[in-house]
Amino acid sequence: MSIFVRMSKEFLFRTTDNESIRITSFGIENISEGNCIIFVHGFKGFKDWGFGPHLGNYLAAQGFFVITFNFSHNGIGEEKNEFTELHKFRTNTFSREVRELSEIIDAYNSGFFGNNQKNKIGLLGHSRGGAVSILTASKNSNVDALVTWSAIAKLDRYSERQKKDWKEKGVFEIENARTKQIMPLGIELLKDIEENGNDFLNLKIALRDLDKPLLIVHGDQDLAVPLHEGEQLFEWSDKNLTEMFIVQSAGHTFNIKHPFEGSNEQFDLVLAKTNEFFKTKLNNS
Repeated sequence: MSIFVRMSKEFLFRTTDNESIRITSFGIENISEGNCIIFVHGFKGFKDWGFGPHLGNYLAAQGFFVITFNFSHNGIGEEKNEFTELHKFRTNTFSREVRELSEIIDAYNSGFFGNNQKNKIGLLGHSRGGAVSILTASKNSNVDALVTWSAIAKLDRYSERQKKDWKEKGVFEIENARTKQIMPLGIELLKDIEENGNDFLNLKIALRDLDKPLLIVHGDQDLAVPLHEGEQLFEWSDKNLTEMFIVQSAGHTFNIKHPFEGSNEQFDLVLAKTNEFFKTKLNNS
């Protein structure tokens, strides 16, 4: 797939608690007329990982204004491809990410990125970012359509033994397979899941309340988030508003690597399906 590189622009956004969110937008020339797509990265993900810039350029070439960003506590600082802020990564929570995504939506609507005439907004979330997008969209009336890629269906992904050790040590350590870094999860994340998992962070309830178009995209060879989690999300969703698209011979990132080595047949298919969905649903909503 050949696309023209669109005009991009960097922004630094300050959250209500004065944290920094680094943003790269694509298609700034589309902001006044085009609808907005906000890409939400996943766990150990970031806006410049692998397919991030490529999807930004692709959707901008289709006429959208695209926002890609790093959550303030995703571990990425000024070095856009390196985890240099593990102290922040340690204290990140789902609730923080839902709040920060909502603040970016508000910033778009208030003209932070430029005069947009309050065009329609679509969320595009990958993996954990898919769950955050569902939770946010169910609570935010300014979101008009939603696409998830390889989204998780459960936030609590830890065994009872792991949680017991986590509480005793105050930290749960995981290895980043790509960088070999040991990345700490503080007790804040576990508390957030346990205290809010039955209401504010309940995906089943969020999908029940989601009254807007949803496309669930999942690879049939996903080892990180198995296909049955995507099927679970579909089961909870309103079938009148939801479509599921299974990508054959595709893994968790649809066979895209970091650093980006180019697209492939599976990812081209995912991009085309996502573009078609947003063009149809945002123009009709």
